[in-house]
Amino acid sequence: MNIKRQTIEDFLYREAELLDEWKLEEWAALFSSKGSYLIPPIGNPNADFTKSLYLVHDDRARLEQRAKRLLKKEAHVEYPHSTTMRNYSNIRISHHDNDSINVKCNFITYRSKREILDPFIGVLEFKLVEENGELKIEEKKVVLKIDSLRPQGKVSLIL
Repeated sequence: MNIKRQTIEDFLYREAELLDEWKLEEWAALFSSKGSYLIPPIGNPNADFTKSLYLVHDDRARLEQRAKRLLKKEAHVEYPHSTTMRNYSNIRISHHDNDSINVKCNFITYRSKREILDPFIGVLEFKLVEENGELKIEEKKVVLKIDSLRPQGKVSLIL
């Protein structure tokens, strides 16, 4: 793949913007047909998902279902929706070949809900591919750098 760094950065910033604007179906469309979204256990980012409980381990179909479900009023934990603000920093290409580009970046997601502000910090690991002439996410892995989900509690929002 021959894609410029600025194109990759713009793509990632657009991904964050879609999430903050609760355009979850458009966000899910950024994933390739083989796309996956992962949040491994806290403190064990390389855990084997067949032996460890992931906070999220979605394939493309499940990711689309999650996006649709979170937009419904019946999703009480996120209705009304949280207000979120994502900041991506230190974007770097960790691997590049003809088929894919691996990108890492630091993130902080601020979530405000019911007068409580929760920060989530960590590292995002993306595997980007071209599909039908478009840049797509084949894998997004969220490595949380927090001790526990407390005081944050739920990870109902998509990090």
